[in-house]
Amino acid sequence: MKDYYTVPQAAKICSVNSSTMYRWVTSGKIKSHSTPGGHKRILRGDLRSWLESNEIPYDADGFKTGNGRILIVDDELSIHSYLKNVLGGIFIDLEFALDGFEAGKKLVRFKPDLMILDLFMPNMDGFEVCRNVKSDPATSRIKVLVLTGYGTDENREKAMSSGADAFLDKPSSRKELLECVKGLLSAA
Repeated sequence: MKDYYTVPQAAKICSVNSSTMYRWVTSGKIKSHSTPGGHKRILRGDLRSWLESNEIPYDADGFKTGNGRILIVDDELSIHSYLKNVLGGIFIDLEFALDGFEAGKKLVRFKPDLMILDLFMPNMDGFEVCRNVKSDPATSRIKVLVLTGYGTDENREKAMSSGADAFLDKPSSRKELLECVKGLLSAA
């Protein structure tokens, strides 16, 4: 097993581009060492410490670069960006849909293990999407996490009755979101 990584190798592990990783290294966010030729190297333990301090899970043999396919269904592009930021460094297979109809098409092609679903979207709301997913034998195995800005008791009850496996309010902490996603995928 390798004891150190180059900047491009560390960037690939963290699912960011090399220039972003280089900025993190040169700013001191991630501890690094320089070779006699001036090239930056990141020790495995230092990268692991950074991942832990940022609450990014990894496995014992290496770093997670994918642990399930996730379809994010939300009509707000800012939520797509936020979830890509939180989950993108851990889960390589992310796909996005802006409404229930687009989600239906992507379910067939992408075959996700988990769907993160908003409740209130144009054309088809999340309750209907969830019922459709859970009632179809071809998709019923997909875990559904409802992530909504309307976290009332009534909406929670209706979402869970529609087949949702978990329910979180917007905004949820990075830690809470990661724990929920990890739990759902391990049960998938």
